[in-house]
Amino acid sequence: MVERPRKRFRVLRPVIDYVLQPTQEGELRRRVLFWIPAPLPVVGLVYFLVGGDLSAPGWTILLAGSVGVGTLVMAMVVPPTPLPEGLAPPVSARRSLHRYRQFVQFRVALALVPMVVGALAALSGGGMYPLFVALALAWPQLLLALPTFFTITRARRAMESRGTTAYLWHALSRPAKVTWPIATPLARSYRSWRVERARRLAQEKEQDIERDRAWKEAVDSERAAPTEPVVPSAEETEAENGGLRRTRRLHALPEENADADNEPTALIPQPEHLGEEGKGTEGEDTSSRTFGAGSTVHRAASRLLEQGGALSLRVRDRRRGQANRRPPSHKP
Repeated sequence: MVERPRKRFRVLRPVIDYVLQPTQEGELRRRVLFWIPAPLPVVGLVYFLVGGDLSAPGWTILLAGSVGVGTLVMAMVVPPTPLPEGLAPPVSARRSLHRYRQFVQFRVALALVPMVVGALAALSGGGMYPLFVALALAWPQLLLALPTFFTITRARRAMESRGTTAYLWHALSRPAKVTWPIATPLARSYRSWRVERARRLAQEKEQDIERDRAWKEAVDSERAAPTEPVVPSAEETEAENGGLRRTRRLHALPEENADADNEPTALIPQPEHLGEEGKGTEGEDTSSRTFGAGSTVHRAASRLLEQGGALSLRVRDRRRGQANRRPPSHKP
């Protein structure tokens, strides 16, 4: 018995083929269709924030409506820029495709502007009416941005206004990958992250296996090799037994005299005009030294000068040994 083919998704097959068409036209169509359900999460969030109220001040509704009307008029009036003259067919096809892609993105941006303004007006007014008015004027702009037969024909005529043939239909029929604006880059990044993660885990697993193999080889080699006792050296044995190690010989310090500080000081030299006691200089009158008060003064001064060194030594020794301070007297 021959099994009949299943009729699953037979009704939706034309729609799926129309959306997933692998051409430049299908890519632009998917870019526009992606933003059609985008306002629905915004509606739910604003409805939750305003508490479900619908009424709002009139100025908020007027603001959202005026912005929506302005963007709608711009989307209907503003055409693509014309192509310059004297272009070759390949260059004309490439430039016409690029300009039509920019034209579609411009219309999508014009459609998203009243949605944002309507959401802000609804939040400021505390009601949902401004957002509903903005959506009523924004969704038709998304439909105008779809690359249909009429929009493509109108854009081609605007590009050919200067006489240059725009090979727009030929450029739109070129093959292209089936991609979506935001979902495809996210999916691509997620797949690359998974591949990188799998590669990193595989490398870590290989490193663990190599480490275990090296450890097992080291253990097997230690078990197979005979153990031989190691004889310690003489220096290590002496150090372990507490023996003293030979150190570098130090040079002896020069000997110092312990009584160097107690050496007697030299006598103060006598002045030249004062000779030794009982001796006079040549050509000096001895009668003036032996007689009178001057000779007595000179004799006393010479004795004091001779005994000055011994006196200073005695005082210094006394200061170094015991205290030189006189005890206080207890006289009444």
